[in-house]
Amino acid sequence: MSKNLVIVESPAKAKTIEGYLGSDFIVKSSFGHIRDLPEKELGVDVDKEFQPTYQISGDKIKVVNELKKLAAGKEVWLATDDDREGEAISWHLKEALGLGDDTKRIVFREITKNAINKAIEIPRTIDIDLVNAQQARRILDRLVGFQLSPVLWKKIRAGDRKNLSAGRVQSVTVRIVVEREREIETFDSKSSFKVVAHFLVEKNKVLSAELSKNFEKEADAEKFLQDCLPAVYAIAGLEVKPTTKSPAAPFTTSTLQQEASRKLGFSVLQTMTLAQKLYESGKISYMRTDSTSLSSEAMENAKGQIISAYGEKFSKPRVFKTKDKSAQEAHEAIRPTDFAVTDAGSERNEKRLYDLIWKRAIASQMSEAIIERTIAKISISTRPEELTASGEVIKFEGFLKVYLESSDDEDEENKDMLPPLSVGQSLNLIHMKATERFTRPPARYTEASLVKKLEELGIGRPSTYAPTISTVIRREYVVKEDRPGFQRDFKEFLLKDGQINSSVGSENYGTEKAKLFPTNLGIIVNDYLVENFEDVLNYKFTAKVENEFDEVAEGKVPWQKMIANFYNDFHNKIEEATGENGAKAAGSYELGVDPESGKKIFAKIGKFGPYLQVGEATDEDKPAFVSIKKGTMISSMTFEEALAILQGPKLPLELGLYEGNAIVVNEGRYGPYVLYNGKYINLEKGEDPLSITKERAIEIIEARLSGSDNSLPRDMAEYEGQAVVINKGRFGPYIKHGAVYYNIGKTEDPLTIDDKRVVEIIKEQKEAAAKKIIREYPENDKVKVLNGRYGPYIQVGKRNVKIPKGTVPEELTLEDCLKLAEA
Repeated sequence: MSKNLVIVESPAKAKTIEGYLGSDFIVKSSFGHIRDLPEKELGVDVDKEFQPTYQISGDKIKVVNELKKLAAGKEVWLATDDDREGEAISWHLKEALGLGDDTKRIVFREITKNAINKAIEIPRTIDIDLVNAQQARRILDRLVGFQLSPVLWKKIRAGDRKNLSAGRVQSVTVRIVVEREREIETFDSKSSFKVVAHFLVEKNKVLSAELSKNFEKEADAEKFLQDCLPAVYAIAGLEVKPTTKSPAAPFTTSTLQQEASRKLGFSVLQTMTLAQKLYESGKISYMRTDSTSLSSEAMENAKGQIISAYGEKFSKPRVFKTKDKSAQEAHEAIRPTDFAVTDAGSERNEKRLYDLIWKRAIASQMSEAIIERTIAKISISTRPEELTASGEVIKFEGFLKVYLESSDDEDEENKDMLPPLSVGQSLNLIHMKATERFTRPPARYTEASLVKKLEELGIGRPSTYAPTISTVIRREYVVKEDRPGFQRDFKEFLLKDGQINSSVGSENYGTEKAKLFPTNLGIIVNDYLVENFEDVLNYKFTAKVENEFDEVAEGKVPWQKMIANFYNDFHNKIEEATGENGAKAAGSYELGVDPESGKKIFAKIGKFGPYLQVGEATDEDKPAFVSIKKGTMISSMTFEEALAILQGPKLPLELGLYEGNAIVVNEGRYGPYVLYNGKYINLEKGEDPLSITKERAIEIIEARLSGSDNSLPRDMAEYEGQAVVINKGRFGPYIKHGAVYYNIGKTEDPLTIDDKRVVEIIKEQKEAAAKKIIREYPENDKVKVLNGRYGPYIQVGKRNVKIPKGTVPEELTLEDCLKLAEA
């Protein structure tokens, strides 16, 4: 019989570790946190030094009871993750299982046999300072969330108020996105003319060169080309600069999230989920870290792999030091546990992420790339300015043989090698262009660049980035989406064959791919919080709080004192906001007075989107309401824009009859559509519902009726003898197979998903549903006890019934279930 019980967080990790330990050890999982603050109560006694009240989560009662039984008579080893969250889980386990203060705590940064055995050799006890740092974060966030969210419910008159919430880090994150949007709105784009010339050199090679300055005036650009008409061009100077390029450091959590977004298109949450699986299967080191260093063993392992695969000259062991003084979550960067393993992961995306981690880590231990950069200066006989051509050639690949870091700069280009050139060499001009170019506003954030910004500001820590971004998107304060660009004309002057011609071209600009946009609700909530709780949303203050958590973790500051310093002023502001003299309710923008009715016009946001209100609730006549196109930002709407909407065509828009049936254009939760004979037909993305003509509507209807469009619902081939339909509902796209509904994930496109993937989803969700079943009752197939996202519950027909705390789900009889359902 096993003498030792090792407790980890996840079953996948438990399975891997158990394979490394002998028969004297049994490894079990706590399935994450087992205790937390109560779900619907504050759970913090502010009058007794912020003493928390912890409860065993309803879905963890069985787990705790099983662990108690297993722990009896055994040596217990707490082996949760090596960070503050992991330390807190170990402490909660100790408290819930009634273990002593001398209970052994072991930590490791990778799940390998060597790392596990080393950890067993040097156990320690629970580090209460790390636990207190985690407690401080949890309690502070609870105080902010529980006390600030009700203020929003009372003061924000927008959307579904039940979904309104505030958070210490989430609200600052929304502020960053809102402020960037306002920078873009107020950005004044200026045009200038960029000059680029192409020359023919020996062996029919083309040399591209450009003027280092742009001309602000059209006349100056045209004059420059006029002066160049009789000009002679020659190489005035050649500068060859040997230079080196060094590899980037191995991944931290933040840089992994950024690079996986750029190179693989992964969301922050997707990256962390895949990394967790790789870690738990023993393929990579711990994935929550702010360190860029590698252990000496890892460096030796990498060196051997580099020499074996590429040769001695490609190896250069390199030590990276973490710049951030507050880095405390880790001992190593993210790396493979064995560099000799070049392919790992159980599915495609795991393999892609592992490949990225392997390449980044191995490249960090390789030689610099040696590059020869050439800059050619081209003289113009009729002008004092010079054109510049540049190019580079790689003399020695070094780490570039394996990996090159991506950039957020969308304009970054690789420079090609220049053709052979010599000083004094004459050049034949093919053509020269002066093209109008426009300055661009700051770029909207992607998930990756937002993580980078949060890290730069010192807001949050590696474990908080993914859940924070997911929360603000789920709360609909921010949306992540693609948006089409706009057409813009530009002028161009072309010097060719001894003459200058002007033309007007057209370009698409402003196209956005997977960018973060604030919603109306996000802007309203942000503006209210910034005005009334500026401290909570202050960047420096939020970063200061993070530093104070670090001080608690180092034992320098008592956690109660740290929270008291924050809470007293915060609580006073809460009372001010909710008092009689508190700030007015937010969510309504007064735009002016309607010239026809003499009533005030307001822009507002409701449960189903933005709208205009003409008149007030206190008026004798009821106010009139007009829907606004989804996505319109009411905070920046002008009076003139509002009048144009009120005086123009309105939705729903009736376009007449077609073959005896009415055509109606309207906008719903999932965008604009044509309603015809009971069928809802989506408009193409970016198509304005108010500009749809009857002819265009008939085109859309005929395409739908002929089955040649890509709208929903879509009928697919039968599966297992039952019809399959793909459609969109209140909670997103879904598959209907017979009478059963299956969710389609956000990464899937319901318009292009194929039959094979549909069948896979049905099978996957059937298997997942089967795993959720705790108890079934043959005598009543409408009743089941299931394990859901928030713990066990009873399903009676289409109703879900909560299970009281302390009840063991496995022991519920059919009679118990029906009684609870009746109650």
